Amino acid sequence: MTSVPSGLRASALACALALGACAQPQLAPLDPEALDTLPAYNRWMFGINEKLDDYLIKPVAKGYQAVTPQFLDDGITNVFGNLADVPIGINNLLQFKFREAAQDFTRIVFNSTFGLLGFFDVASAFDIPKHDEDFGQTLARWGLGEGGYFVLPLLGPSTFRDTGGLLVDAFNIDPVWEIDRIPVRNSAVALRAIDRRADLLRSERVTEGAVLDRYTQMRDGWLQRRRSLIYDGNVPPEPRRFEE
Repeated sequence: MTSVPSGLRASALACALALGACAQPQLAPLDPEALDTLPAYNRWMFGINEKLDDYLIKPVAKGYQAVTPQFLDDGITNVFGNLADVPIGINNLLQFKFREAAQDFTRIVFNSTFGLLGFFDVASAFDIPKHDEDFGQTLARWGLGEGGYFVLPLLGPSTFRDTGGLLVDAFNIDPVWEIDRIPVRNSAVALRAIDRRADLLRSERVTEGAVLDRYTQMRDGWLQRRRSLIYDGNVPPEPRRFEE
């Protein structure tokens, strides 16, 4: 059914659990500096990713945006968003958020039928909300801490826990990676990445400006947003620190 070996699937799940088992308590105060346990590597990889984005990925995304009509660009984004609702729904189930999971699977039914395989986001027109869940968040809801900030090649900011979660999502429940024909699968993965990068171009124009340390800004902002996603925007109060 899938070209991903079952051994690799099991390894991905084991890796996620092992990385999470080494993690710190989830409710520890958010301290980006303390979580950045590999600052030299992370800054080095961040710099490489920035160069790749400046000289390769962003130009490709701009070219894609220039030649793709807006309605087609939106449709492609919607198709991949519809496929993404599959792992989102599964992760909501794993987090015992059954109402949200029901909404996710309802979105899939509506968009896959009335929305022509997801080209049109019909579900949003019916006020069925779209969620943002992944296995990294599931591990966090199960009580596993971040385990340290970690910059991935090409993919950017992550943590050790979320890196394990990414492997599980990609090799077990992501429909795009389930495509049997390798050329088609690789093309779909590339198109999704380019489409996502193109969608960020507009927001970048708004936020562009002089930043003293882009690495620190990216790290701190990503960690804060990640914690907000884990708690669905309702982050519990952090434990107070008392000076001796």
